[in-house]
Amino acid sequence: MTHPQIMRALSGLLLGLFAAILSSTVVTNALPRIIGDLGGGQSAYTWVVTSSLLAVTASTPLWGKLADQFSKKILVQSALTIYAVGSLVAGLAPNPATLITARVIQGLGGGGLSALSQIVLAAMIAPRQRGRYSGYLGATFAVATVGGPLLGGVITDTSWLGWRWCLFVGIPFAIVALVVLQRTLNLPVTKRKAKVDWAGAFFVTAAVCTLLIWVTFADDKYAWLSWQTYTLVGASLVLGLVFLYVETKSSEPIIPLRLFRNRTIALASLASLFAGVALFAGTVFFSQYFQLARGDSPTKSGLMTIPFIAGLFIASTVSGRYITRTGKWKGWLLAGGVLLTAGLALLGMLRYDTSYLFIALCMALMGLGVGMTLQNLVLCTQNQVSPDDLGAASSTVTFFRSLGGAVGVSVLGSVLTTRIGHYARETLTQLAPQDRATAAKTSGGGRLPDLALLPTPVRTWLEGAYGHAIGNIFMYVAPIALISFLVTLFIKEVPLRTAGALAQTGQETAIAGAPAGDPQETALAVEADAGNTAAGTTGRQDSA
Repeated sequence: MTHPQIMRALSGLLLGLFAAILSSTVVTNALPRIIGDLGGGQSAYTWVVTSSLLAVTASTPLWGKLADQFSKKILVQSALTIYAVGSLVAGLAPNPATLITARVIQGLGGGGLSALSQIVLAAMIAPRQRGRYSGYLGATFAVATVGGPLLGGVITDTSWLGWRWCLFVGIPFAIVALVVLQRTLNLPVTKRKAKVDWAGAFFVTAAVCTLLIWVTFADDKYAWLSWQTYTLVGASLVLGLVFLYVETKSSEPIIPLRLFRNRTIALASLASLFAGVALFAGTVFFSQYFQLARGDSPTKSGLMTIPFIAGLFIASTVSGRYITRTGKWKGWLLAGGVLLTAGLALLGMLRYDTSYLFIALCMALMGLGVGMTLQNLVLCTQNQVSPDDLGAASSTVTFFRSLGGAVGVSVLGSVLTTRIGHYARETLTQLAPQDRATAAKTSGGGRLPDLALLPTPVRTWLEGAYGHAIGNIFMYVAPIALISFLVTLFIKEVPLRTAGALAQTGQETAIAGAPAGDPQETALAVEADAGNTAAGTTGRQDSA
């Protein structure tokens, strides 16, 4: 395929991915207003984010496995439909519980689009050339991520629209993507008779859900060390062990455990787990910081995060083109880990009155780190597997990234609630006696505060508690990012292949169908075929 052919085939896919990412980012700056209007508190705020991540986590391996067995085009269209239905329900939600349920539906569709975009890309394009097109995925991610909060802030601040339109806005993009995909994405369908591992999907979802329920309510409804903790953690471990047992017995496991015998896949999955904690936990709390620690509007809050997205955009596009030209990827992976860790560590010094110039620099470092890290962890994994395992391997890395994000956001959301209460009590005596009653009522209601309605001394007191607590969150996440970096040190750089998955499958089919002959002649034929593929690819790249 030439470059124009590839871009035409990817157009609908990129539009669908844009819609899915938009759904998660467009509500970022609207969430404090949404949760406040629906009568929820910090727990509801955390679960609106976590429920979507959980659905992405649980469904990603399933989508990957289905992609190895059925039409990738139909699966992408199905994911888009599920996403649109979830968006409609979310926009009509009358309470936090309904909104959380709708976010689960959105997450199921979003998980499919995130996993399938990488899988379709790998099916069409050789790893050596994939860096360039992974850069386009990264650019789409960046545009949707920066455009989402800005769009969500404007919609929320527009009186005749309101925050519900933040949840409806992705539906038109999904509909257009469905039409474009029908016309542009045409991939060969490899029919395989295989069953779906529904039992594995159930037990991995149950194990993660139980773990998240524990961390959400720990230190709020019950103590960290209590019979509820022992029960929930024990149940999660048992469900996890049952999942592993089911996977060893399944003929088509949702996560093939044999993949982890490959050192690169095992290490990339572990690094993705810790990187997911750093990515999602680092970005989810930006909106709370700007709105609840600095009193900014949703629109301004979106503008404030531009340095993070600019760094991500630059890193993903520049690194993608460099990798395509040279075939070298590990240096970018290591540099990304260093920058991500540095950005988070510096944000640990955050307070409500911290200079924005300092914050912008830290966010830019974070964005550069994320852009260099995430797509290259997927790339090095895809380079290690056969075409038959491409979907499962790609979704496995994405699964661990989403798992880290879901658990990280849930744990840190619970920690944030505790730290806010700690700093609020610690500084309560600084208020005048007449303001202490208002302060106690504000911090004890369990709902997110509306800063505009508070007296100036109480508002400053509460902003200080939020700013200090959110700074603590970034400080806690920095060592986790460092662990991810240390794991990537042990990933061996393997030269990127010069044939895509579909091309590899075609070569294998041709060899299998050829008459038996001298093994040496067969080996020479395969070598010549690979050389022709590489030469053709290079020629197309140069002409493009």
